[in-house]
Amino acid sequence: MFNSIYKSKKIIITGNTGFKGSWLTSWLLELGADIYGISNDVPTEPSMFNELDLISKIKYYNQDIRDLKSIKKIINEIKPDFLFHLAAQPLVSKSYDDPVETISTNVQGTANILDSLRLSNHRCTAIIITSDKCYDNVEWPWGYKETDTLGGKDIYSGSKGAAELVIKSFYHSFFKSEKSNIRIASARAGNVIGGGDWATDRIIPDCINAWQQRDAAILRNPNATRPWQHVLEPLSGYLTLGEKLYENNRFNGETFNFGPPSDQSHTVLDLVKEIINYWPGEKWIDKSSNNSNIHEAQLLKLNCDKAFLNLNWQSILDFKTTSQWTGEWYKTYYDQGPKAVIELTREQIQNYMKYKKLD
Repeated sequence: MFNSIYKSKKIIITGNTGFKGSWLTSWLLELGADIYGISNDVPTEPSMFNELDLISKIKYYNQDIRDLKSIKKIINEIKPDFLFHLAAQPLVSKSYDDPVETISTNVQGTANILDSLRLSNHRCTAIIITSDKCYDNVEWPWGYKETDTLGGKDIYSGSKGAAELVIKSFYHSFFKSEKSNIRIASARAGNVIGGGDWATDRIIPDCINAWQQRDAAILRNPNATRPWQHVLEPLSGYLTLGEKLYENNRFNGETFNFGPPSDQSHTVLDLVKEIINYWPGEKWIDKSSNNSNIHEAQLLKLNCDKAFLNLNWQSILDFKTTSQWTGEWYKTYYDQGPKAVIELTREQIQNYMKYKKLD
């Protein structure tokens, strides 16, 4: 898979201590890559990064991406073959509490990564991850295409839309030139679930935390519909995009959506009903009340035709399997401990790659 393109390559992952970053680190280690992580501390306790002891398997820089001088120094010293930029302030709720931090991390932090690459100008393929929330969501029933309007009604969404504009301007100003050795592309995905996520104000971690404490989980927005996908799905898209961009300059400066087909959209309540099978006897409450003043979209889908036509990428896990792998990971962790989920994480990655080859 990926034509062994990542084997023995030097790869920087920003945001490597987060949920998606930990899964991407684990996958690239399976592919034989040399990983360098850049993150501003470990964001949760517990964390997948710590439970899988990933710090012993990579070179880790505890560094804030808003520190331009330090980021330039790290990238110039490593001169990575690939860079996956995932570092961000990822929570809508936190963006209301601290909008300036959200903007500085998601916009200025992205600019710092791009400027560091510009100055280093070694051969590097960079995949910059933003979010499906970069689109101006008018809650229409069809999927947003890469050419649709960027924007957002909340600070988090606005910061992701702004980051996309920064990426576009850096490409046209610097990386489009024949003198540049940097190739970049942006990737948009959202509503990712899977084992190892303990962030606050996310439906699965909130439910797991409540059930582990023998409490009932409160569903803020049970009827909100989301195109749920397992974390390995968008990561496979990022890795596929990295491979294709490394091999073909025509994808330089492009953007791609990665998400499940439209028939995989289910409500929050549908998802909780699947996950709760791993916590028999537990329950949820408050299925209709939403006392929050935070704006939350009821519907958001991505059109992923571009990824299918250009990268031959599509999601492969159905809703049942996505829910099953997620529930099994958490149940294994709480019943058997970290050693068991280290093996289960590898098993899920290996199974996913087998399914992908058969697809």
